[in-house]
Amino acid sequence: MDWSHYRFTSVWEMPAPPATVYTALERVEEYPRWWPEVRAVTAADDTSGTARFRSFLPYELVVDLRRTRRDPRTGVLEVEMTGDLDGWARWTVAPRTGGSRAVYEQEVVVRRALMRRVAVPGRLVFRANHALMMRSGHRGLRALLRGV
Repeated sequence: MDWSHYRFTSVWEMPAPPATVYTALERVEEYPRWWPEVRAVTAADDTSGTARFRSFLPYELVVDLRRTRRDPRTGVLEVEMTGDLDGWARWTVAPRTGGSRAVYEQEVVVRRALMRRVAVPGRLVFRANHALMMRSGHRGLRALLRGV
């Protein structure tokens, strides 16, 4: 087993129509407005950029993002990531009673040297850190959508 390999899934129930949720998630450069752990997103062009993340633990991750899929009809947004994390992330937005369900999937290998050195003892802490970040993002997007 590669202790630096992670696969995450989060499900966010949202009180807004799928098209509204999809549009908010598509605007990656605006994530720092509503998701505190996304510290910055800088666009390089229409399909790529750089993002900086920091959650509870005292380290920042920097990844280059390249959009690999954008399909409003099926509600799918997908990016490839390179840098401190190599892999992919995908949002899938679908209708549900009373709003939408946004499913976030991510599969990555950690490349940051310090995190790789402490991969085994740090694994549970890294997973908890990710869960805190996702919970905060969920709250932030719900608040944003209430204001729409």
